[in-house]
Amino acid sequence: MTSSPFDSWIRSDEEMSALLKAEWTRQTTTLQLIASENFASPAVMAATGSILTNKYAEGYPGRRYYGGNQVVDEIEDIARRRLTALFGADHANVQPHAGANANVAVYTALLNPGDTVLAMRLDQGGHLTHGSPASLTSTFWNFVSYGLTPRNDDSENPGEIIDLDHVREMALQHRPKMIVAGASAYSRKIDAAPFREIADEVGALLMFDSAHVAGLIAGGVHPNPVPYADVVTFTTHKTLRGPRGAAILCREEHAKKIDSAVFPGQQGGPLEHAIAAKAVAFREAAQPSFAEYSQQVVTNSYAFSDALTERGFRLVSGGTENHMALLDLRNFDEDLTGKEAQEVLDRAGITANRNAIPDDPRSVFVTSGLRVGTAAQTTAGMGENEFVRIADLMVRALRGRHDETIISEVRDEVREFCGQFNPYRNFTEI
Repeated sequence: MTSSPFDSWIRSDEEMSALLKAEWTRQTTTLQLIASENFASPAVMAATGSILTNKYAEGYPGRRYYGGNQVVDEIEDIARRRLTALFGADHANVQPHAGANANVAVYTALLNPGDTVLAMRLDQGGHLTHGSPASLTSTFWNFVSYGLTPRNDDSENPGEIIDLDHVREMALQHRPKMIVAGASAYSRKIDAAPFREIADEVGALLMFDSAHVAGLIAGGVHPNPVPYADVVTFTTHKTLRGPRGAAILCREEHAKKIDSAVFPGQQGGPLEHAIAAKAVAFREAAQPSFAEYSQQVVTNSYAFSDALTERGFRLVSGGTENHMALLDLRNFDEDLTGKEAQEVLDRAGITANRNAIPDDPRSVFVTSGLRVGTAAQTTAGMGENEFVRIADLMVRALRGRHDETIISEVRDEVREFCGQFNPYRNFTEI
């Protein structure tokens, strides 16, 4: 066995060491189905925990406000070059700490306070930074929303897909300065081309938030929005399988404004250890094996969705075309809420998250939905047959949620199952 990438951590802090070991155990003995999570490679984790965490580097390569940045300048330049090559973009900023930071930086760079932005409604699958009242974005900019087509019980045309007619109608009515495409809980492909047509018709900028599907784009299984969008934002820790963080791609004409909005407009010193880890992830995503991985993520998602449908769950929008599925739990059990389902599955060793569904009658804290994804367990080596088995385990736990014996049996089976698909099988525990 190879030593863990975490072996350099200080062992004198027994309390923290114990908690890190506990999290190592949790991640490697339970099923990770949260669509926004993945297992980063040891190389990515090693860079994240590297000596670069010591360096202050406010500014950009060649234009720093501190000395001693010869090495980090090269690292950040490599990250930018790898990223622009990966997506075919003019310019990249790899400094944003999170997707929300990236989105707010774009708004700050290209909009004036009070400008109108057209984006997807949160309760239809959008993100908080797409103008939710809970986000500061709704304070500084005037967001108007588009949503999904109505639900249709016709299996050939289930509805609940992005309503492009509504997008155009809202764009013509409100004449937004910017249109935002992209979603946080939407299981279908999002083609940027028709959004570009609508944006051009009303003279709007187009931003594409690809936080969830960035890795699928890099892997060639989701349409690339870069040729159509003025700006593309994404997180690096979901399907891209990198460290926690974000990045921005843009056309050259917007580069200076975008960079200035990130620093000094919003952030101070960049996290150069995270930027190095991003660079590692970008290189990994450029390999042929990553394209194979991305295809398997989607193949697994199809198999998982079919299995869940066969077992009584209704899938929002009738299925999936990416790494996630959004389950309407009411068909399975009208009394089962997303909150209870999440908690039951957690006890059974299956990690997922409650999520609102379109026109959800329950609050966002309770919900009628559950969001699941295939990216992490695909990284661990699971295929279609394993995801069918996961569907069975979920059903057993949820049907037997009031019987701790059943929950315990499922938990034991999950532990044994995960032992066959440990993403860090070549490493000892920390």
